[in-house]
Amino acid sequence: MAITLKHTRPVTDDELLEFSRQNPGLQFERTADGELVVTPTGSESSRASGEVFGQLREWNRGRGVVFDSSGGFRLPNNAVYAPDASWIRQDRWERLTPEERRTFAPLCPDAVFEIRSEGNTLAELRDKLRIYLANRAQIAVLVDPSGRGVEVYRAGRAPEIHANPATVALDPELPGFVLDLAPVFGQ
Repeated sequence: MAITLKHTRPVTDDELLEFSRQNPGLQFERTADGELVVTPTGSESSRASGEVFGQLREWNRGRGVVFDSSGGFRLPNNAVYAPDASWIRQDRWERLTPEERRTFAPLCPDAVFEIRSEGNTLAELRDKLRIYLANRAQIAVLVDPSGRGVEVYRAGRAPEIHANPATVALDPELPGFVLDLAPVFGQ
């Protein structure tokens, strides 16, 4: 389960960056209400995240920019989230100033992936995916390695639930991208 830290006032972007620098190895996010959330990640979920990131990076090849779990984004609702893997179209990335690229990019990625770890509940991650969609993500994907499931969320549609899939196609938002679950699930 995630650890939530409540402060007397919302933490600024600069304070959140400094807090992260002073606590290497921990991932901090800020909710729209200003609460800090720390989600511990074990080695197995980190491995699974690496597999998803690697496949997304291989697919990308000039289509946009791919980020791992250390990249935070300031969403339109002022939350700062760091998906386990994410992707932004090249034209959106190029519209950002150099300063916006150095800090928490002020946008929601086009595609986000959250990998369930022992520190997350499915309910927490489902809520998070809905927040991404409400902040203009085109597609949000929940991968649950221990439950061997994948849930794909798109704006205005019911989630697609995949039980023990070999692959999941993520067209049209990620044209031609097919997530291979064998390495993610550890087969």
